[in-house]
Amino acid sequence: MTISTDDLLNSILKSFDRIGHIQSEDIPNIDLYMDQVTTFMEQHMRASTRNPEEDKILTKTMINNYAKNNLLPPPVKKKYSKEHVLVLIFIYYFKGILSIGDIQNLLNPLTDKFFHTGSDMKMEDIYDEVFSLEKDKIEDLKKDVKKMYEASAKTFQKAEEEDREFLQRFSFICMLSYDVYVKKMLIEKIIDSMKKGEGEEKASKPAKAE
Repeated sequence: MTISTDDLLNSILKSFDRIGHIQSEDIPNIDLYMDQVTTFMEQHMRASTRNPEEDKILTKTMINNYAKNNLLPPPVKKKYSKEHVLVLIFIYYFKGILSIGDIQNLLNPLTDKFFHTGSDMKMEDIYDEVFSLEKDKIEDLKKDVKKMYEASAKTFQKAEEEDREFLQRFSFICMLSYDVYVKKMLIEKIIDSMKKGEGEEKASKPAKAE
């Protein structure tokens, strides 16, 4: 298991170069029916799936459930705007690591303030600002992954040769998993603090006279 010869690391690093996101200008500026939304997402997010030939990006049932759980503002006359698609993209990325409740607590303040509200800051502005950080973040991730790979290559040196590669890859997976675990815990704590802050803000406002 060496950095220079092992195809695993090279494959992982190359996969980072294929990571991308839907550009906001590629999202239609016209309202779409549900079938058109699912087709659009399938066409643009297919490459990001683990099993491109089998995995579903977005289904009608998913969209309906998101609306029922207040993750997604309701459509207007069964049509979804560009802002709806932007929210759906955020949901797609969050759902792999966060609970429905956490996604709701994270997105509701966003949609309440910036979804078709006439605010100077639009959902598209927020989307573009967030994803503008992507390129630099990918380069940082490459460096972190390579460091963890190199560290795992130094483990289990006393193991039998026939077991060493498996154990080193297991070590690599454990390091990556711990990294995800810590970051997930950090995200949850931030969401909890945001929720607490929002609750305190509401409690401090004087009640409206009946």
